[in-house]
This record gives sequence, structure tokens and C-alpha cells, in this order.
Amino acid sequence: MTAVIPEHFGTDIYAPDRYLSGVPHELFTELRRTTPVFWQEMPGEPGYWAILKHEDCEYVSQHPELFSAAQGGIVLENLDEDRLEALRGSLLAMDPPQHRAYRKPLVKSFTAKVVGGMEGRIREICREIFATLPTDGDIEFVHDVTGSLPTQVIGELMGLPREDWDYIHRLAERNTSSQDPEVGGTEEDGYGPGAASMEMAKYAIGFAMKRRVEDPREDLTTLILESEFGGKLMSDVDFGKFFVQLVTAGNDTTKTMLSAGLHALLTHPEQLAALRADPARIPGAVEEILRWANPLHYFRRTATQDVELRGVTIKAGDKVAMYYTSANRDEDVFEDPQRFDITRKPNPHLSFGFAEHFCLGVHIARLEGRVFFEELLAAFPEITLTGEPKRIRSNLNNALAALPVRLTRA
Repeated sequence: MTAVIPEHFGTDIYAPDRYLSGVPHELFTELRRTTPVFWQEMPGEPGYWAILKHEDCEYVSQHPELFSAAQGGIVLENLDEDRLEALRGSLLAMDPPQHRAYRKPLVKSFTAKVVGGMEGRIREICREIFATLPTDGDIEFVHDVTGSLPTQVIGELMGLPREDWDYIHRLAERNTSSQDPEVGGTEEDGYGPGAASMEMAKYAIGFAMKRRVEDPREDLTTLILESEFGGKLMSDVDFGKFFVQLVTAGNDTTKTMLSAGLHALLTHPEQLAALRADPARIPGAVEEILRWANPLHYFRRTATQDVELRGVTIKAGDKVAMYYTSANRDEDVFEDPQRFDITRKPNPHLSFGFAEHFCLGVHIARLEGRVFFEELLAAFPEITLTGEPKRIRSNLNNALAALPVRLTRA
């Protein structure tokens, strides 16, 4: 199924088709200037307030008592009660104090020191992936390369059977790409709204049941199953809900960061040359990739009471969307914000969220990004874009569906 792109969208920032041809950064720039708290209509259900300034996105993030993640979920579309209840089992859609109670037992496994111990294995995985690629040929970079690294890292971290990794990766892609029938599937092939999440949760429930009767292993699954969350152990069903978020986030957003990052470098050859000349700049380049091509356009909140923001009254029950794509190019925060600059400092992008919901896996994502690009540039002294990239149809995921390149080894 191929989406038909309307010729004119006006100021519509909701339509998923709009993002097929690229992010409408000029429109976001104009809206930040004229209407930074912008009301967007939606087809078939109530619209939402788009929060477009960096400062205001931080404010919404800092006040979960005013803007709830749990009440209406984190996506713009209103979910049915079963899907919403399942989503509330994930950290992303929890409010305090529940969010803090569930996050606290996991923090020690995601510290910079602990994650740093994974560097050697992540480097091995990168080299193994690159060794399987053609000696000198064209490849589709998104699925042939970038999908493999996060899948293997999460698989090993959770202790998942190796033979299940590809299956879990496909479900993770479907979870985050439901607006694109070519990636997320359709009702006809059994993957209507929420189907992939339910399938992954059922897999995780069975996985938890099996692990409870096996000898304990030193991995994240054992930590989760043996820890108390809010004063009690997780049930298998609770684990299933939790698993969906951890695995989906770890897979798809990292894949997006790596593929979008290479595309940004290839379309800014002077930046790529600077990176090759001085690989010590790679950590800064990863941060700029995250700012420039943030994996997710927004997350939603729901107002719990009437709130005034920049002179606009947001009513209790209204949807509120924090647009990271806009905030990351806010002129009040970033000098020359439309420029891709791997030396940018400071770089306070919001791609990992902010405050209560700051990404738990931030150190893993940064480590994967740094090691991946170190190994990629070392293995392939020449990388060439060989065709037009294809974007995923989505107003949530700022992702490429395909990136055709040629990799030339030394």
C-alpha cells in the first residue's frame, strides 16, 4: 500500500503523510515564532495542544501533577481501555509515585559505570555485523546493518534465546510503525492496532514463566523478576507489559539513531570528513545526530487541570504533545539551529526526554552510537549514498525505512 501525499497541508502537523517527504522544519520554525502553543485538529477525535518551545517542553516534563502520562497515554490517538491499561504497565506511561517505584530497582543496571562494562561486547557485535556485509557492494543500511546491533544488545541484556531475536525485532518495528502499513502491518495480515504489542507481551509472559523455574542468571530479566516494584514482585502479566517498552525502545530508537546518523553525515560531507580526521569527535557527533534527527517527534501528556501556558488556557482533559523535533531547533536555545554541527557545545537537546521520564537507557544508547560509528568509519574508508532514502510514514517516529548505500572496505 502506497500513501498518497496531499499537495497542500496548510499548518497541519498531525498528518502522517506530511512526514514522508521530510520533517516540516520551516513550519515548526514559523509556529515557534507565532503560535508556540498551537492547537492542532485531528480527524475523528479531539485535537491537541502542540508544545513547540524548548522551555515549555521542559515545563510540561517537570510537572507530572499537571500533565499526566498515565491518564491518556503517550500517543496522540485515544486508545481503547484495554490498550491504554496495557500501556500503563510501562515506565513511559506511569506517573509518580508509581514511576519512581518501578524505575528505582532498575537504575543500578543502567548506570554509566555498569554500561561501560558492555563496551567490549558491543564492539565485538559491531565487528561481527560488518564482517558479514559484502566486500564492496550496495546494501540497504537500515535493515541490513542498524537493526542488528540493538537487537543483539537487548537480547543479551535480557537473556533472550538467540533464535528469538529476529522475531522480537520484527515485533518491535511493528509496535512503533503502526501508521506505515508497509512496516507496521495491516488488519488483513493480522497486525491491526496494538496487535504486535499484545503478541510481544504474550511472548514475554511465557518467557517469564519459563525463567521462574530455571536456575537464576545474572541478567536484566532476573533482576526484574526478583525485585520489588512498589512493594511487590511483578506478576508474569506485569512483566509482559514492562518487557514491551524496554525491548521496543531499546530496538527501534537505536536503529533510527544509527541510520539517521549516517544519513546526516553523508549529506554533510565536510562533517563526515572532520569525523574521520578526528574520531575523538564521535561522542559529540552522536549528540548532534540525536538533536538533528531525534528518533521520536513527540510524546503526549493529558492535562489534569486547567493550566495557562504562554497566555493560552489548556483545559483539564486536553491532550498536550511535547514536540522534541521543534524544541531541538529552538532559536532561543541553539545557535544556528538548522545547521548540523558535530562540534556543537552546549547541546541540551531533549531527545532523551527530561525530568521524571528521562530515558533510562541513555548510557546504552550513547555507548552504542559511539562504538558503532567508531567501528563503521574504521571498517569502511568510503561510504556512498547510492539512492534516495525512504522515510517511514509516521507523525511519531522520525525514522528512515530504507537507506541505500555502498560500503567500500580498506
